[in-house]
Amino acid sequence: MDGEISELSELLRGLYDLCESDITDAELVEALSDYHEADIADIYPLLSENARKRISHVLPPNVISDIFSYLDNAEEYIEKMDAERAADIIESMDADDAVDLLDELNEDTRSEIIELMDDEAVEDINLINSYDEDQVGSRMTTNFIIVKADMTIKQAMKTMIDQAADNDNVSTIYVENDNGEYCGAIALRDLIVARKDATLSDIIMTSYPSVAATESIEECIERLKDYGEDSIPVLGAKKEVLGVITSTDLVEEVDDQLGEDYAKLAGLTAEEDLSEPLPRSIKKRIPWLMILFFLGLGVSTVVGAFKNVISSLPIIVSFQSLVLDMAGNGGTQSLAVTIRVLSDEQLKGKSVLRLIFKELRVGIVNGLILGSLACIISGLFVMLSTTSTAAYSFTMSGCIGLALLLAMTLSSLFGTIIPLFFKKIKIDPAVASGPFITTINDLVAVVTYYGLAWLLIIQLAL
Repeated sequence: MDGEISELSELLRGLYDLCESDITDAELVEALSDYHEADIADIYPLLSENARKRISHVLPPNVISDIFSYLDNAEEYIEKMDAERAADIIESMDADDAVDLLDELNEDTRSEIIELMDDEAVEDINLINSYDEDQVGSRMTTNFIIVKADMTIKQAMKTMIDQAADNDNVSTIYVENDNGEYCGAIALRDLIVARKDATLSDIIMTSYPSVAATESIEECIERLKDYGEDSIPVLGAKKEVLGVITSTDLVEEVDDQLGEDYAKLAGLTAEEDLSEPLPRSIKKRIPWLMILFFLGLGVSTVVGAFKNVISSLPIIVSFQSLVLDMAGNGGTQSLAVTIRVLSDEQLKGKSVLRLIFKELRVGIVNGLILGSLACIISGLFVMLSTTSTAAYSFTMSGCIGLALLLAMTLSSLFGTIIPLFFKKIKIDPAVASGPFITTINDLVAVVTYYGLAWLLIIQLAL
């Protein structure tokens, strides 16, 4: 703990010392008002138990809720609090943050806290929980401001100010008609500078984007990113505004998806973190490892089938890892490129073929360059380290270079078409993980390498 404290920046170290000081509660509240909630969250886990209790007691619930929204393990501190205080803090959170926090609590604590929360907050939480995890509605917040389309500028301004006391997403104001249907949005700046005698219709952006609460997050996230707005309204079945997706929500969702893709590319079933229990980590890793284990046995079996080649040319084993590693590296690069393209673009028809042929050409050119280099270096190595003739040495190195060319070409091809195939059959292409591709490429490289050695050296040269 002391080591972590000593590594804090000057600002955070000053904040830490302030929280651990013996100044009065009033002085502490005033001093902390100068700091951002994210900074307080950074030092919160490092504080003594007494300092944390004091801060959570003297600061208003809405400030504590903002601090806790930046913590990865806020549930640990909520569970140690009095239930009424915990309910006040969670009530002050955005509904989506409150849902995430409540989900981390044990059932008894969660039930006790929900019973103490006001009806409006519970209604918002139940609304968000009514949607599946992969739907937009499960990620929205009910923190937004809405006005009526038939209001005057003055009435809309007063309504906005009244709602701003409970909703701080004020940069964009949403508009509904008499039937409660969403009909556009107003930028706060436009409302402020509008003349009092102007009508809302003059400043409403009727084409402002929106999403349905039941839409798939994965399908609409790219569309939402393109707009670059602070928030986008989420509509219900009757076109009413149920909530909003903020830019912060989008960043978090993109980060989560990147983390999930990275985990899958690493052969995991889900993300892991430093504090995760050992049994859970094993459970996430073992499924793919079992599949890779049997694929690895297949590679070993193929190697065993070429035992005559190995016994006749023992030196050839020295270069096996070179061919296998480079094939795996080339395939993984093509896989990464394909996953990246699929995540950003909707490929169809000619675009798919263009991607395949592009990666195939890359594999061929890289294979030619590295294969030629391997041919020269391995030929010299064999000739200088053994009594073999130059002709024999470079026949063997030619086999190595040709095997490297073919293996890298095929691995680039497989690294591209496998994720495309998964995408075609409606399976997340990231499932075609790095270890999976590498193992397949090992199989291809082994067959190519030893097959060429048997044909070119044993059958023809010898």
